[in-house]
Amino acid sequence: MASLEDLIPTVNKLQDVMYDAGIDTFDLPILAVVGSQSSGKSSILETLVGKDFLPRGTGIVTRRPLVLQLNNIATDSPIIKEHPSLQSATPAESEQSNGIGGKHELEDREITLEDHLRKNTENYQAPNTEEWGEFLHLPGRRFYDFKEIRKEIEKETARIAGKNKGISKVPINLKVYSPRVLNLTLVDLPGITKVPIGEQPPDIEKQIKNLILEYVATPSCIILAVSPANVDLVNSESLKLAREVDPLGKRTIGVITKLDLMDSGTNALDILSGKLYPLKLGFVGVVNRSQQDIQLNKTVEEALDNEEEYFNRHPVYRTISNRCGTRYLAKLLNRTLMSHIRDKLPDIKARLNTLIGQTEQELTSFGDTGPIKNENRAGLVLQLMNKFATNFISSIDGTSSNISTKELCGGARIYYIYNNIFGNSLRAISPTANLSILDIRTAIRNSTGPRPSLFVPELAFDLLVKPQIKLLLEPSERCVELVYEELMKICHNCGSPELARYPKLQSMLIEVVSELLRERLGPTRSYVESLIDIHRSYINTNHPNFLSATEAMSDIVASRKKTSILKAKKVQQETHAVEQLPKADKGTDRGPSLTASLRVESESSVESGSEDEDFEIKNSKDSFLKYFFGKDQKGQEFNAHNGEVRRSSPLENDISGQTLADMKYLQISNDTEIGAIDNDRNNEPALTEREELECELIQRLIVSYFSIVREMIQDQIPKAVMCLLVNFSKDTVQNRLVTKLYKESLFEELLMEDQALAQDREKCMKLLDTYKKASNIVGSIL
Repeated sequence: MASLEDLIPTVNKLQDVMYDAGIDTFDLPILAVVGSQSSGKSSILETLVGKDFLPRGTGIVTRRPLVLQLNNIATDSPIIKEHPSLQSATPAESEQSNGIGGKHELEDREITLEDHLRKNTENYQAPNTEEWGEFLHLPGRRFYDFKEIRKEIEKETARIAGKNKGISKVPINLKVYSPRVLNLTLVDLPGITKVPIGEQPPDIEKQIKNLILEYVATPSCIILAVSPANVDLVNSESLKLAREVDPLGKRTIGVITKLDLMDSGTNALDILSGKLYPLKLGFVGVVNRSQQDIQLNKTVEEALDNEEEYFNRHPVYRTISNRCGTRYLAKLLNRTLMSHIRDKLPDIKARLNTLIGQTEQELTSFGDTGPIKNENRAGLVLQLMNKFATNFISSIDGTSSNISTKELCGGARIYYIYNNIFGNSLRAISPTANLSILDIRTAIRNSTGPRPSLFVPELAFDLLVKPQIKLLLEPSERCVELVYEELMKICHNCGSPELARYPKLQSMLIEVVSELLRERLGPTRSYVESLIDIHRSYINTNHPNFLSATEAMSDIVASRKKTSILKAKKVQQETHAVEQLPKADKGTDRGPSLTASLRVESESSVESGSEDEDFEIKNSKDSFLKYFFGKDQKGQEFNAHNGEVRRSSPLENDISGQTLADMKYLQISNDTEIGAIDNDRNNEPALTEREELECELIQRLIVSYFSIVREMIQDQIPKAVMCLLVNFSKDTVQNRLVTKLYKESLFEELLMEDQALAQDREKCMKLLDTYKKASNIVGSIL
């Protein structure tokens, strides 16, 4: 177990390691200096270092976080003698002897007064080489002149944050080596401001607050809240901010500056004693160097002596003088930081172990880093091909281990296309939506030629039903396209982490499978089109599920007869209602005559219906079928079974008798079609009773036959797509990949590693090395 004095240098080493690796998210124990502008933050830091090195001016001077590492070294430390040529060198010579900068940098560099005096004065004294500073962004370069450190801070701030008053969260890392400092690590943060000045953005206050919170919100940060004594403590911006993240005051040290500027007769004893604002780590009072002291070039050592004398002589503060002053503050910060680091080291060690494990796992996912030998290339290519083909097949079969739980994919999506998308699109097609009654009548007339028809011609039915069957082609082709698109999607998602390492191989595998799918798309679409043509080429009216003309006509007659009877009953009810009215309400003499006429019509209709209903329903099947399909003008009927012609019976010849007389009461079942007829007639003569019956009969037959074909298409199309596209691709994908890509001349090209992935692996290796180094550093003191 190392001593407590080694803890802060250990954390400094950890910071250097993390900085070199570009890691700024690893929270190490640190002291953050927070205060408003002109609160005395800079004076405290310069007093702790013992040098004037921070930029000064009005407004926001600290515009980037300054991570300040103070390293105590002995006067005879070997680190001082690492560069013996620097002990008496000017900054320009120091750069040259370190091999930093070079000739061009020396030529461009402005000659300082020290350079001029050194060249022209024999008694010139070189700067003290026991104290120097180093910036991590300028590795290996030592700044023995602390005025040069100030210039470098200003230059580096302007480089990142600009020359205006903007801020940046990118820190500047400065190490100071001196035998007169205590080991400390502090972060000087921009001063809290309320009002934007100059070209500062309007939200500068919010930006600064967010920047400060990034540091002080972490539990590993000790907050050094600086407040001037000449401002009421309740208005201290630093204490307000500290309380937001540390409400109990467990990791906040209060610093009261400018005690010598308080009004006469007042003091801050209650504050420094913790009575007014209790903090676990307490308050420390300090007296800053005045601007006059700085202008008179009073040394920091003199200022520290004056500060100590002030507290010892003050009538109030002398009772607590041993707990006041910058020297005491430095010891308190050193002791507090060491204790804090000691408490946090186990957590740091545990976190580093976790990060090492995670990084090693991530590195493994990038694959082997060694070169692939020629004899191993063929096996690797074949292995990746087989894995790609297996992923493709398993995605279709639903056996993949990477099945999505968010959306349908693969085989499940194909089934959804068949059952839902394709099925619903077929069911949405109306068999006669694009056929008006006039279209049907025209087709019937055109199919009879120059002679009047004796019966409904079958040619008219064929002419009308074939275009309707073609309506099934578009949803069938769309079904093929959707399945093809899903297979392409499966193809593009068949990669693996191992395959992602070789983008050329992955793209070639996808291209070969895509080419296979494109080849199968054409034959599949052609076969689907041929299925529709097959159904249109022969209209099989002998299909067992097809509605026969006899059944259709019988249903039409029964429906119309029922409609007529219902109409007659309605008239009778209306007549009976009129008869029940009082005489005074029956109106003029026209009332009885109207009633009588209604009664006569109603009774006639009802009697006719009651007497002839059974007879008509019984004989309608034969009489109407023969009327439309089986008779010529001579009363002959053609027997479709044996080709014989026979004479019709007397009942069949009486087409102007009772049967036709009853037809005048029948109504066309589709009232919407009637409306369409009225709108589209365009000077066409109205349909005759015969034409109305013929059109309705054709309509019913088209609906029946279309339903049969639609059902067959809904069954046949998915089978065709599975056979010609899906299953064929599954069965041949592996052979196709091997045939196209398993060639020795292609191995080197296919196994070219992705450059981005190689860079990520390199970055991961460096990160792992950083974590291991950090773990070793922590382990050396635990």
